Amino acid sequence: MKRYIGLAAVLALAGCGLQGCSSGNSAGGKKGLVIGVSLLNVSNEFIVLLNKAMDAKAKELGVELIVNDAQRSAERQVQQVESFVAQKVDAIILNPCEVEASSPAVDKALAAGIPIVNVNSETRSAPTAFVGSRDEDAGRIAMEYVAKRLAGKGEIVMMQGFMGQAGQIKRDAGAREVLAENPGLKLLADQTADWDRAKGMALMENWIQSYGNRINAVFAQNDEMAMGALIALEQAKRKDKVIVVGVDAIADALAAVRDGRLDATVFQDAKGQGQTAVETAVKIVRKQAYDRQAMIPFQLVTRENAAQFQ
Repeated sequence: MKRYIGLAAVLALAGCGLQGCSSGNSAGGKKGLVIGVSLLNVSNEFIVLLNKAMDAKAKELGVELIVNDAQRSAERQVQQVESFVAQKVDAIILNPCEVEASSPAVDKALAAGIPIVNVNSETRSAPTAFVGSRDEDAGRIAMEYVAKRLAGKGEIVMMQGFMGQAGQIKRDAGAREVLAENPGLKLLADQTADWDRAKGMALMENWIQSYGNRINAVFAQNDEMAMGALIALEQAKRKDKVIVVGVDAIADALAAVRDGRLDATVFQDAKGQGQTAVETAVKIVRKQAYDRQAMIPFQLVTRENAAQFQ
């Protein structure tokens, strides 16, 4: 079972909770476990896959989810967790918007005695448990592929994700480690496109105008931005001269890799992360053994092995 709550309803619930009114899921009124979920942004395809995986696992375990969309706002995310605390949910799953600004959400849950599981992204404040992948590895894998394709020599542009989010910070760090190991590679420019396809396309168009034939490769920190860059390069008839790599292995990116349009992506297991997050939250509530940190590895996807990822 899953309830999906929009912003207006979230704010109404938060206000109701502050005034002390109850819902059917408040303590004493619920029959099964109820888990509050705050997601970064449900317009992002990877987050949609994460959400579907959590929903499927919750149904399997007979758990109810109350799912909120933070719409990339850490402030809104904190408000959503405050609402969950007021509703006396059994556990909270947080898909953080930012490392620093989403940390108060973790602090508030823990102060209320409610276990909180961070999924996919991290906060400065330590949650009860973390489920995700090592984002530094995604940056390394992608940039190592670029370095190999360019034989260690060329000029690269890098599209950053939402600034301040753990994925952006760590994928950037991993990529820069590889650049430092390959002095023949030069980073021409790096700028955020906020994990967004349309913004990635617009940024790539600007870079094509600014750098033209100098660009040998693009590393986009997620596939949405990579697909935007790919479209811009194809429209400019430049794709045959530029390598493009993304992260996540969303459906569009996998299809583009299989078709030979996108050079590579790095598979991030949304299903594994989502299911494990729900399983972990349930184990914590039921006082069962659980892993405080569950790391699911990234995998490089190219045309040669893309058929393995559906």
